[in-house]
Amino acid sequence: MNIYVGNISRDVTEADLKEAFAAFGAVTSASIIKEKYTDESRGFGFVEMPNKDEADKAIAGLNGKDLKGRALTINEARPRTENRPRTGGFGGGRSSGGRGGFGGGRRF
Repeated sequence: MNIYVGNISRDVTEADLKEAFAAFGAVTSASIIKEKYTDESRGFGFVEMPNKDEADKAIAGLNGKDLKGRALTINEARPRTENRPRTGGFGGGRSSGGRGGFGGGRRF
């Protein structure tokens, strides 16, 4: 089961995450998502546990618990949707509204 872990302190390592979840059962992997260019934690990550019962116990046992100064937010990870709209960019779509331009409406 893939588990989302939010509100992670910048001081928490992947080993810390793995250790916290290992108290509830086997942990396949633990990863903290990091900024692409600065390599700093983005404040969330994922833990993979092969046994659903153990994963459910870890979610119940660790949600809201403090880890290095922050109360963790933990729940079952939702799969990414491929159809979500992309946001960002430069807005675009604006027109000049008929102002400016060449001639300003005068006849030659």
